[in-house]
Amino acid sequence: MKLGIIGLPQSGKTTIYNALTRSNNPTTASAGRIEVRTGVVDVPDPRVDKLSAMFNPRKTVYAKITYADIAGLDGAAAKAGISGQLLNTLAQMDAYIHIVRCFESDNVPHPSGSVNPLRDVEAMLGELLLNDLIAVERKLERLAEERKKGGTDKALNARQTELFEKLNAQLSENKPLRELTFTADEERELASFGLLTRKPVLTVFNLGEGQKAPQASLDHPSVALMGQLEMEIAQLPAEDAQMFMAEYGIEEPVLNKMINLSYELLHVLTFFTVGEDEVRAWMTHVGATAPEAAGEIHTDLQRGFVRAEVVHYDDLTSLGGMTEAKAKGKLRLEGKEYLVKDGDIVHIRSSL
Repeated sequence: MKLGIIGLPQSGKTTIYNALTRSNNPTTASAGRIEVRTGVVDVPDPRVDKLSAMFNPRKTVYAKITYADIAGLDGAAAKAGISGQLLNTLAQMDAYIHIVRCFESDNVPHPSGSVNPLRDVEAMLGELLLNDLIAVERKLERLAEERKKGGTDKALNARQTELFEKLNAQLSENKPLRELTFTADEERELASFGLLTRKPVLTVFNLGEGQKAPQASLDHPSVALMGQLEMEIAQLPAEDAQMFMAEYGIEEPVLNKMINLSYELLHVLTFFTVGEDEVRAWMTHVGATAPEAAGEIHTDLQRGFVRAEVVHYDDLTSLGGMTEAKAKGKLRLEGKEYLVKDGDIVHIRSSL
């Protein structure tokens, strides 16, 4: 799972990135330059700790999330579309965390001259939307030229024209593509186009100390936090961090909160594999079948899938082990249609 942290200059993107990755990168503005910092973080999960204590493996591996601090968007690229390295970087993300500035600071002037969170939300999301609109219009123009020239796959041209006209109608109404539902065939058609508004967005209102979140009606999830304070807490020893969190009424570290929101945003769940060699947490999408989950472990396991031995974490830990779970009928065999649940412990039987 890879999430891109985006926002207008001076919004606090790097501050939030530092809080999430426990980094200490300079938070000065990049002056329009395209810069990308990437950090991989372990997903804190007490279930992994419990399973590791039970099986005492040689290796314990947590699920991981990649956060990318992406500089270069400034609200001015929409007229010509986003191009080159920046577009490629944005297209590689599974979702975006959009940082919106709410804090006032004489030392860090807002590039637009004043702090206006709702204006900035519209500016950034509008930049992504207009980029997609330009790309869709260009694709429709190419499809029209192909029809005039002839000699192309007419069925493919007709299918793509219908699809991109659907996209164009949505974008022309200033609505993101993530609101549309696509068939499996349409998903395959669009996979290589890197349209940005198809991706989920979480808006983060970056508050100053003691500031309240703005009232906003958005078509996507949002959360408010004090970025500077969260960054300072993230860089403290654990004991000191707990003290500061209690003092400011912060219930959980920003990393935990953002990971939970990231899971919800991308409809992701966690399953586990266990043994003497390794206890590992894996991610897959909600609604994944057992073979699809097997593919997260290794593509050969998906291709050769026969059965999955499954026991839920709650059953295993309450009963005390695999032997007890099997004796109580909680360790069971599941086939290709089984939908993996969050907390399942899975062992794949494969013919390969």
